[in-house]
Amino acid sequence: MNGTVALVTGGSRGIGAACALRLAQEGADVAITYVEDAAAAASVTGRIEALGRRALAVRADAGGAADAVAAVEETVRGLGRIDVLVNNAGVGVLGPLEKLALADVDRVLAVNVRGAFLSAQAAAGRMDRGGRIITIGSCMTQRVPGPGGTLYAMSKAALTGLTKALARELGERGITANLVHPGPVDTDMNPSGGPYAAPQSALTALGRFGTPAEVAAMVSFLAGPDAAYVTGAEFAVDGGHAA
Repeated sequence: MNGTVALVTGGSRGIGAACALRLAQEGADVAITYVEDAAAAASVTGRIEALGRRALAVRADAGGAADAVAAVEETVRGLGRIDVLVNNAGVGVLGPLEKLALADVDRVLAVNVRGAFLSAQAAAGRMDRGGRIITIGSCMTQRVPGPGGTLYAMSKAALTGLTKALARELGERGITANLVHPGPVDTDMNPSGGPYAAPQSALTALGRFGTPAEVAAMVSFLAGPDAAYVTGAEFAVDGGHAA
């Protein structure tokens, strides 16, 4: 991926940070977005630069329409182009259906759906042939194992329609769009040693949490030259959660 530029939204931690680092290892220059933790973002960009690649941290909230577009523009200004967009930024609000507030609905849809759409729209306008749009979904789009996940599952399921439509719309320009569904993954938001880890692990065929690096490996494949004929597809990296 030498000579390419990637933008990973929500790239200061967890799956996003793993994706940013893996793409840098493959030769890409990488921009990441973050909302609050500038130190965490600086840590990731420092590790990217230690690999000999250029890095850029952009403060942008995917839930803000202007921020979602500005992150793409800042990537192009700072790194010269954009070839790969990893739509990773997301939020989750879980709880009983009747207790979800309108503010919860608005925030989740703004970040998980509108933010992904606007980022893809802005990036597609800047990409040349060979561009890649990779969106991070969720295993809950394919199997909702219990109550409390209606809002989150709905928001992530919308990304299937977005991805398939992007593939059709951008295919003639040689730009691909694909969707990755992680299962339970060991991050600070959902640690493998946390109080809810055991039942989540039991839902998978492999009986364990995944790692951010395992998700990043799939993202790296889809971003690279070997996936040039792969578009409009969904890939589960979920340990058999949907099996």
